[in-house]
Amino acid sequence: VCKVLNITTMSCLAPSLTAEYRPGLDSVKHADEFGFIFNNVQALLVYNNTNFMYYPNPYFEPLSTNGILEQKPGSPIILKGKNLVPSASGGVKLNYTVLIGETPCSVTVSESQLLCEPPNLTGQYKIMVQVGGLHVSPGSVNILSDSLLTLPAIVSIAAGGGLLLIIVILVLIAYKRKSRENDLTLKRLQMQMDNLESRVALECKEAFAELQTDINELTSDLDRAGIPYLDYRTYAMRVLFPGIEDHPVLRELEVSGNGQLCVEKALKLFAQLINNKVFLLTFIRTLEMQRSFSMRDRGNVASLIMTALQGRLEYATDVLKHLLSDLIDKNLESKNHPKLLLRRTESVAEKMLTNWFAFLLHKFLKECAGEPLFMLYCAIKQQMEKGPIDAITGEARYSLSEDKLIRQQIDYKTLILNCVNPENENSPEIPVKVLNCDTITQVKEKILDAVYKNMPYSQRPKAVDMDLEWRQGRMARVVLQDEDITTKIENDWKRLNTLMHYQVSDRCVVALVPKQTSSYNIPPTTSISRTSISRYDSTFRYTGSPDSLRSRAPMITPDLESGVKVWHLVKNHEHGDQKEGDRGSKMVSEIYLTRLLATKGTLQKFVDDLFETLFSTVHRGSALPLAIKYMFDFLDEQADKHGIHDTDVRHTWKSNCLPLRFWVNVIKNPQFVFDIHKSSITDACLSVVAQTFMDSCSTSEHRLGKDSPSNKLLYAKDIPNYKNWVERYYADISRLPAISDQDMNAYLAEQARLHSNEFNMLSALNEIYSYISKYSEEITAALEQDETAKKQRLAYKVEQLIAAMSLES
Repeated sequence: VCKVLNITTMSCLAPSLTAEYRPGLDSVKHADEFGFIFNNVQALLVYNNTNFMYYPNPYFEPLSTNGILEQKPGSPIILKGKNLVPSASGGVKLNYTVLIGETPCSVTVSESQLLCEPPNLTGQYKIMVQVGGLHVSPGSVNILSDSLLTLPAIVSIAAGGGLLLIIVILVLIAYKRKSRENDLTLKRLQMQMDNLESRVALECKEAFAELQTDINELTSDLDRAGIPYLDYRTYAMRVLFPGIEDHPVLRELEVSGNGQLCVEKALKLFAQLINNKVFLLTFIRTLEMQRSFSMRDRGNVASLIMTALQGRLEYATDVLKHLLSDLIDKNLESKNHPKLLLRRTESVAEKMLTNWFAFLLHKFLKECAGEPLFMLYCAIKQQMEKGPIDAITGEARYSLSEDKLIRQQIDYKTLILNCVNPENENSPEIPVKVLNCDTITQVKEKILDAVYKNMPYSQRPKAVDMDLEWRQGRMARVVLQDEDITTKIENDWKRLNTLMHYQVSDRCVVALVPKQTSSYNIPPTTSISRTSISRYDSTFRYTGSPDSLRSRAPMITPDLESGVKVWHLVKNHEHGDQKEGDRGSKMVSEIYLTRLLATKGTLQKFVDDLFETLFSTVHRGSALPLAIKYMFDFLDEQADKHGIHDTDVRHTWKSNCLPLRFWVNVIKNPQFVFDIHKSSITDACLSVVAQTFMDSCSTSEHRLGKDSPSNKLLYAKDIPNYKNWVERYYADISRLPAISDQDMNAYLAEQARLHSNEFNMLSALNEIYSYISKYSEEITAALEQDETAKKQRLAYKVEQLIAAMSLES
């Protein structure tokens, strides 16, 4: 059907498709043929110059299951469907007309729905959609009139409003009560905080008052002439071979069988080899290349070589300089950070350096640095013993170490016991300060400290070998022990006996007597046996032994026979045995960290004195040891040689060489220098001082926060000051006039002469020989590759030595 619009244009409706097309089929169709029936014009019957493309008819879903949609006035009507927009290119849109009854509405079209904004009508109307030649009705719409609220609606709204009001009133009442409770809690917390503050203030005040009196007592008590220095040989052995009491180098060489002369002759041959620099350097380098040559072996070889060369220190120094020079070359070649040099003992040279300083600084220790170190040790010991120390865990009220701090309130009293003089019963009694919470062993140790004040520890009687008698009147004598039949056992916890347990009061008379073989009046079959006490005593001593790594760990292991756990002041933290009642009286454990500050304040003067002595080139009556100046100049020369001008690297080399390699060891282990006993609490405190000493020598910035370890926080304010001392010390040493090789050799020869007979040279060589025999093939191979060694026929001499030594066996 066409309509002529003007002389050139007609408008025609597209004809419908053939019968097989099903409406709603979602596909595009092409017309095969198409044309005009046109006044018998035959040429236009098939006119395929124009492509006709048919799109599926739009399809609309019914409005609802019953075909009627309930609608409020003004709300839009949504007609859902598909194929509403043809998928033709160029975004063609269809022209939709939607009638509600007779009234059209404005339409918005999208892919799958029509949105119709209805006119303002009420009542039921049929919806008609017209598009092209298509007329579709998806149903009717019922537009409800906006009538006034019905009665049920009004009743339900009123009920809801009333309920809401009740809820609001209840919430307000609850809020009021809660805020009153909060105010009370706040007041209660405020009171607790005030109590807490006053208790902490009191704690600090007490500590400060004690601090003042303690320092006076300490300085007056110490007999400075009576510092129990170890002799040179014992000191050197403790530094060179820690933990080995009876070393072969202290004895004459003994060979089983008849080979004594043979071996001695062979070892004299070996002495010539050791004194040959080419051989010794090749020997050390070859050992270090072996995978089975352990860290312990490195330390052992370094110490043995230094003892063997004690009489030839000039030669030893020359060898050491060679090895250090090699080490620096190797360190820089392997692109390691130069600051790591001498940091870890991974070479024989580094351990030899420690031993070299140990030999040459003994005089300086004895004349100068020993006194402030001993004063610090005594100050720590006395300050720790002023307060309770747990005999089992090693924790103390006064401590520099957070790990070894008792974190609860322990009530105790200081008692003075009058001790009968063990040397002479008729002379005046000796007053000894103890605490009523001390175990009997602790009391015995304090009495021994007081009675044998100026006597070296190794010459005193031991607490384990003595019994403590409480004397009441002439005849009555009670032996006090850590464990006996009176020991209290609750559940599976056994508490060690203290003076409080025995109700020993102030000014009581006690005596230390040698331990009896038979238990006083106690038959050996009763529940307490002597063995259990002595066994406990031995664990007790072991706990206090600083050389054992386990000295740090609490000894709360149950008794193997009874399964009972022993405790003294604090139970092991893993066991929640605290009663709930205790919690109120117990401050938050972190509050007790203030005690670390009080202890630090007490000991500050002694720490400062020690650091000042070690970081000073001018001392009372004694100059800086030549060894320090000589070694620091050598390191500067090496830095110049390698073109290292970074002051931090030079500073770090010096720190790694002397303070960290030698002094830290001595500060942590004063028993290397003095004849004393170091308990686990003293050890923990000395470790904190040693850590502070190390931090003072470091060039890196220490960034501190609330999570930093307490020992770093404790000395945070002092470390920058100490760092200035270290820098000034290194600068002062640099400015001192250089020592000529001639002067240094004269000094070394003098030192060697003084101590040439301390160690048995042949025994030391015999010990070193074990490494020759173990790695003989590698050593001879290395000697055969070296030109100088070849000329001197050193490989042949080694074979001769091995033959001479094996001849005896």
